[in-house]
Amino acid sequence: MGRFLVGAVAVVVGLVIVGAIASWVLHLLIGSIGYLIVGALVVGGAIWLYGRAKRGLGSTRNQRRIEATMATWRQRNR
Repeated sequence: MGRFLVGAVAVVVGLVIVGAIASWVLHLLIGSIGYLIVGALVVGGAIWLYGRAKRGLGSTRNQRRIEATMATWRQRNR
């Protein structure tokens, strides 16, 4: 009976230790994934905003280039 009790206690203690380690690792992984998602959203948003600002500032130059191209085309095809 003594060996059974010691074995049962050892199994229970082992399960508690393994559960605690698994819980810690799972918490670490979920936290890391959360930080990765937030970081990706921040970087993606910054790239999107940069592209919008760049396109917004460059629109007049592009419009002038298109108008010049159209004027040249009209002169050649009279």
